[in-house]
Amino acid sequence: MTPITIRLGTPDDFAIVYNFINLLEYGILDEATQRRVFNENLKDNNVIYLLALTDGKPLGFLSLHIQNLLHHGGKIGEIQELFVAEHARGLGIGKQLTDAIKEMAGKRGVIQVEVTSRLARHDAHRFYEREGFTFTHKKFLYKL
Repeated sequence: MTPITIRLGTPDDFAIVYNFINLLEYGILDEATQRRVFNENLKDNNVIYLLALTDGKPLGFLSLHIQNLLHHGGKIGEIQELFVAEHARGLGIGKQLTDAIKEMAGKRGVIQVEVTSRLARHDAHRFYEREGFTFTHKKFLYKL
């Protein structure tokens, strides 16, 4: 396999990311809304989008949102989305994406990177633990 390139997302990446998010969420999300949010986030210095590609073909995507939180006394980065194409799983792409985001976040003064993962995603949980993340919290949701 050709080397994997990790790079920042651009406006031209919308179709790739939109497809990945639909696969991640097991459904088709409203494209106009997704495009608006994608473009807004690209302009936000506290959001980082990374893509993994080989030979120009997209293999994975990661997004990190940074907040300055009182209860941590500093900047916290939260991985909101991490997706690796099914045919590319097991090739170390998720590791390369998380390694890259940890390095970038550290350079931006982030003191901790967090991730929330659905309870049913057992493979994802094992991946995050292998990458040094520790299971410490439960997340509660209230839909409006």
